[in-house]
Amino acid sequence: MSGIFLILIAIFLFLLLIVFHEFGHFVCAKLSGVKVNEFAIGMGPTVFSIQKRETLYSLRAIPIGGFCAMEGEDEESKEIRSFSNASVYKRMLIVVAGGVMNIILAFIFMMVILLQQESFASTKISKFSENSTTSQYGLQVGDTIKKIDGYGINTYTDVVFALAMKKDFTADFVVERNGSLVEISNVHLNTGKDKDGNTVISRDFYVQPIKKNLGSFLRQTFLEIFSNTKLTYVSLWKTITGEYGLNAVSGPVGMAVVIKDAATSGLQENFLKAVNNILMIMMVISVSLGVMNLLPFPALDGGRLVFLLIEAIIRKPVALKYEAIVHKVGFIILLMFILFITFNDILKLITGKGLTG
Repeated sequence: MSGIFLILIAIFLFLLLIVFHEFGHFVCAKLSGVKVNEFAIGMGPTVFSIQKRETLYSLRAIPIGGFCAMEGEDEESKEIRSFSNASVYKRMLIVVAGGVMNIILAFIFMMVILLQQESFASTKISKFSENSTTSQYGLQVGDTIKKIDGYGINTYTDVVFALAMKKDFTADFVVERNGSLVEISNVHLNTGKDKDGNTVISRDFYVQPIKKNLGSFLRQTFLEIFSNTKLTYVSLWKTITGEYGLNAVSGPVGMAVVIKDAATSGLQENFLKAVNNILMIMMVISVSLGVMNLLPFPALDGGRLVFLLIEAIIRKPVALKYEAIVHKVGFIILLMFILFITFNDILKLITGKGLTG
């Protein structure tokens, strides 16, 4: 019963991220003088609605998604305050506002997490564990890790991700040592066994703590958001190129399960740990949502931005009927993909493995 309750909480939190995204469009549209016909939380049939001046505020039955419907957004309109009649620069701001709002929300989540820490993890090696493997192959105390197999390192999160991407047990490092960059090739990584008996990489070095003050707190927050944004793009590229299977991709159902598992794991220690686990997952999802929506794909905010950039360059809008066709095709593709991922998530939940094994 508690598992179902946690999943419901996770779905609510995911809905919250969508609402914040759409709220970014809403606020920017209002500030730009664009008429908003409806601001909806959820999708599907309307459960409750209230009209406030020119805008209908509605709550819909399916707690996934939401939208901000602006006058003249997808059709011709003679309304002087329609989206299509706003300047191209205002429309650009409105389009990107959703993704920016998700990044801002992720920034807030990260600030809450870091605020509780006594210090922050750096990328400078302070010591090695007993019988360390990496120290035998060239890494030294005092080295600041700059790259692992070409992947830029700014935070300890980058170190964890770069090593997690490894399919073998060696890596090429670039470190800063005594003020100079040093390349160390073919570093053998320490390994161990996971609960299923598989051989996995086990980090065998510790890093220096960064003393917490206002400057380091703000810097670490920015760096962590940057690291997670980069991580999202890299993960997406590896999925597109086939390096990651589709089972690595999750939709709302899969994300709900991840949040539920994180909360359950945290509760084994204490309530605060569970909350922080959830905040960390929400931060990652919020960054991903912001990044994904700004990709130049039809029907996404990034796809709309492409048409606005074309308009700004040629000083003439692309015919709305042609743009609408492109976005409709993109929306159908996205919908099919979401349905597939959702079905795959449910299948993984029931059988333990998805359609791709």
